[in-house]
Amino acid sequence: MTRTAPSYHSNADLGGQDVRDPVRPEPEGELFHADWEPRVLALTLAMGATRLWNIDASRAARETLPDYRELSYYQIWLAGLSKLLLRTGAAQADEIAQGRMLHPAVPISRVLHAGDVAAVLARGAPTVRQPSHPARFALGSRVRTVSAPATHHTRLPAYARGKRGVIERVHGTHVFADTHAQGLGEQPQWLYTVAFDEAELWGVGRPRQGSTVSVDAWEPYLEPV
Repeated sequence: MTRTAPSYHSNADLGGQDVRDPVRPEPEGELFHADWEPRVLALTLAMGATRLWNIDASRAARETLPDYRELSYYQIWLAGLSKLLLRTGAAQADEIAQGRMLHPAVPISRVLHAGDVAAVLARGAPTVRQPSHPARFALGSRVRTVSAPATHHTRLPAYARGKRGVIERVHGTHVFADTHAQGLGEQPQWLYTVAFDEAELWGVGRPRQGSTVSVDAWEPYLEPV
């Protein structure tokens, strides 16, 4: 008997959906709305530096929160951080409830000291890697994205699945988010920018605005047309 892999639902995959709530733009540079929010940002950066998880695993933890759409931006970060702490054993449920250490700490490979934060953020975490094989596609190549639903974290949005586009940039090989998030290693893949006509994505029934949508897509997301 053939078993079908379970689908993966990302609550953050909202592109192309009609929403009821209005979009309320905020002033440029308004970063925080409460005193606790910068602390959540600092905690997330500090724990990410420990290498107990990677950035793609943290994205997967956040996007699978069941109450994702009811939470504010930094509430999502805090809930995702708590989820990762519990998953890795870096904190226990009673410690999170009481807000203090109650059990021995787990070993970590790195500590981000306050004096190093600015330099670390400026340096970032480059994802470019050396290629192990030639690129399958070139500028101008016509491609179609895979249509099967994802069974894990992915950076291919649902609205772009099974759609035809054209390669408009080749970025080299980068850490593959899909495997990285699952703890399966970096498995670098060629990364492209694919341009899609609006009618291909949204259909011909909507008023045309003469626009295209560009999506960065790894090679495993793409098939030749």
